[in-house]
Amino acid sequence: MKKRERVKRKDNVVFFPGIEKRLTDKGIESLHNKKFNDAIYLLEEAREHDPDKEEILIGLVMAYFEAGAFQKAKVLAREILHKGIGDYFQMVDLYLTVLIQLHEYQEIITTIEALLDEKEVPPEKYDHFLTILQFSQKMTLNHNQDLVESTDSSINDQELGLFSQNNLNEQMMLISSLADKNIRPFINEIEEYLKAESGHAFLKTILLTLLKEQEIDRTITFKKFAAVQKVVPTELPEIKEQPKMLKVKAAIGNRLESTNPVLYENIMSLVERTFFISYPMELEPESAAAWAAAFHLLADDYHGIESDITELAEEYEAESEEVEQAKSQIELIEKISYPNL
Repeated sequence: MKKRERVKRKDNVVFFPGIEKRLTDKGIESLHNKKFNDAIYLLEEAREHDPDKEEILIGLVMAYFEAGAFQKAKVLAREILHKGIGDYFQMVDLYLTVLIQLHEYQEIITTIEALLDEKEVPPEKYDHFLTILQFSQKMTLNHNQDLVESTDSSINDQELGLFSQNNLNEQMMLISSLADKNIRPFINEIEEYLKAESGHAFLKTILLTLLKEQEIDRTITFKKFAAVQKVVPTELPEIKEQPKMLKVKAAIGNRLESTNPVLYENIMSLVERTFFISYPMELEPESAAAWAAAFHLLADDYHGIESDITELAEEYEAESEEVEQAKSQIELIEKISYPNL
């Protein structure tokens, strides 16, 4: 027979059994529904009852992050790392993501160099951390200072020089320098890069988001995956709010979020990566159900799980041929993936 939970007291306030679980569940639900301030309130309350619970702490970091409270996210992520809560390298990834938002590149360098010195980084993570390290080192060198100064003094007479750089690293540095600058004098050059076969899909996504952020309302032509499209940046959806992506996430979440949360989280990363690289294209097939089944099928394959495409198609109420088509698209995009900066 299950034992009854004891009533908890704090400062003479009585808390009913299971209150932390209810607060956690509601907090995570608010996080998924993008009600970030509600999630913060609920998860902070849950943390008062269970200060070291992994689900609460990681959920709270994510809520801080999404709400733009990057300093709070940084402090909590570092605390989780020091306590050794959760998967260590996943937490390192989360911590580095927060630091990137804060532009704390020296802290990123210190963190990753310490990891590499310990020689305990899993082989599959080594290149990932090395890429972030190299990019952060580049950012701290301020190689683009002359460009910024000349742009400030005579912006209309300058070229951005995207095509004059020899590698993606330098191109990324130039694009990063535009984050808080007026990009209108460079629009023609940016559009040339967006249309160029040689332009990397990852950098094209970043440029398109910059055009959207700076409210560029003229028609822009871009090329991805051999297809040419025209868009008006101000009319583009936010990357995290792409309608098809949200439908795909919902379909997968309905089947896996509670039954296999580990697989669910891995698929979510794959979904977000694919839709980031392809943004803002509407890839075929149109069916979100087919894409959801394809992501599930490919993730199973990555995890060594044997799945039948026909069964998965039926489960997601999709056509097998469309699932196969979507799977091929995802595999193509995965080969492009993120550049080695």
